[in-house]
Amino acid sequence: MSSQKAQQRAIFLMMICATLWSVAGIFIKMIPWNGLVIAGWRSLISAGCVVIYLRATKQRLRLNRASLVSGVFLALTFLAFVSANKLTTAANAIVLQFTAPVFILILSAIFLRQKFSRADVITVSVTMCGIALFFLDQLAPGNLLGNFVAIFAGLSMACMYIITGNTDEESRMSGILLGHLFTAAAGIPFMFVFDTPVTAPAVLSILALGVVQLGIPYVLYGIAVKDCPALMCSLLGAIEPLLNPVWVFLFTGERPGVFALAGGVIVIVTITAWCVWRDRSLAAQKTV
Repeated sequence: MSSQKAQQRAIFLMMICATLWSVAGIFIKMIPWNGLVIAGWRSLISAGCVVIYLRATKQRLRLNRASLVSGVFLALTFLAFVSANKLTTAANAIVLQFTAPVFILILSAIFLRQKFSRADVITVSVTMCGIALFFLDQLAPGNLLGNFVAIFAGLSMACMYIITGNTDEESRMSGILLGHLFTAAAGIPFMFVFDTPVTAPAVLSILALGVVQLGIPYVLYGIAVKDCPALMCSLLGAIEPLLNPVWVFLFTGERPGVFALAGGVIVIVTITAWCVWRDRSLAAQKTV
């Protein structure tokens, strides 16, 4: 069992990790590139951070089914999330992606034959109602498309979590590295299709995304997860969708609508409450 001091350190690292994740909307909005190009270059830079982490911890790259499939789904998540930020508000993109736990519940019931509990059904129903509020507030076709893309990001992230749920650390980190490389291979070539002006602000922003927003946080998460319980990581991860629209509003003035804000609160509160209930239920089962 982790010592209290080690757990406090892990909590601190997770808070930094989630805070760094939350700055994505700021820099993505500042880069005048196609979303796929941004995702590609961001992941290529982040891949360098993961390689440094693997070498520092003396871990090897593992090419197995788990790492390859999780890498594909992680790449789909990255590409969809960045594209969603270009098609809808940053608040919508990050909160709708945060529905991944709900998709984990549904996919587990379908493919792993896990039964729904009453609380699970209520969670899914209420969360879907929260998502519906986004569509009441975003009537423009571009925003609607962005909302759907963001939901797909949540779905692909859920698939990645399910696949890597029981794998070892080397396979998980290898999957992350492969996900970055797949994203870079899929996104960077589009810079020859879409106008991609190379300016100092754009270069600095993509470096910030690759190192600060994606690269370092994954390293911090790899360190923190050793001493931070799953529930605690999930709750601290909620800092990301809460802070993302705040940063965007402060730096760009982009205001999410009233319905979008209400929907965001419903989604975050519902999923967080479900995580707490589920953890307590599992703890009670172990003591019986």
